[in-house]
Amino acid sequence: MTAQKILIIATNHDRLDNGQETGYWLGEITHFYHILADAGFEIEFASPQGGRPPMDQKSYNLRDRDNRSFLEDDSLRHQLETPIPIDQVNPDDYIAIYYAGGHGAMWDFPNNETLAQVAAAIYEKGGFVSAVCHGSAGLLNIRLSDGRYLIEGKSVTGFANLEERLIRLVSAVPFLLEDEIKKRGAQYKSALLPFIPHVEVNDRLITGQNPQSAKAVAQALVQRLQ
Repeated sequence: MTAQKILIIATNHDRLDNGQETGYWLGEITHFYHILADAGFEIEFASPQGGRPPMDQKSYNLRDRDNRSFLEDDSLRHQLETPIPIDQVNPDDYIAIYYAGGHGAMWDFPNNETLAQVAAAIYEKGGFVSAVCHGSAGLLNIRLSDGRYLIEGKSVTGFANLEERLIRLVSAVPFLLEDEIKKRGAQYKSALLPFIPHVEVNDRLITGQNPQSAKAVAQALVQRLQ
C-alpha cells in the first residue's frame, strides 16, 4: 500500500420500501472522519455510483459538534457530495475501508460486486475493513480469494433486530441485518441494551452496532493502524 489513506463509502440509495426518504446517517460519517483526520490519516469518499449521496434528514443535527464542523467546512462538504464512483477506486491506494451506515446502505452495498472486490483487495493486502450500523450490510457478500466470506467465523456486529423493531422499520427494509450476518457463518454480537455503543474487533475487521458506535469504530481502527 502506497499511502495511509482511508476510504469512506456512502450510500446512493434514498428510499425505504415504505416510500420514506433515507440515505446515509450523517454522524456515522462525521464522527468517524474527525477521529481519523485528527490522527493524521488522509480520507477520501466513494459511493457505489458516484454522484451526490443522499443524507437521511433524520440525521441532520447541528447540535452535534462533529456534524456542525464538518458541514461548515466547504471543502469537506464538497468531498462528501462528489464521491469517487467505486469502479474508479484503486484499492492499492488505501490502508482501510469504512462502510458508513444509514438505511440506504441495505440496498446498494450488499450486491455491488466492485465494492466487495475493493474491500477484499484492501483486506488481503493487510489492510482493514470496517463498518458501522447498516453499513455492515456491505460486508455480507465480500469473498476472499479462497472463496470464503470475509465475515465467516468472525465476530461481527451491525444494527440489531431489536433496534430495527424499536424504530418500527422492520417491514420497510429488504432484510434484517442481524439475520443475514448469521447466515454468512459469522457470530453476531450486540450490546446488552439497544442503542448503546458496541464494537467488535476481529483481526483486521472492525464493526460497530449502531450510530452511537461510529466513534468507537474509529478509535479501534486508529489504535490498530498506529
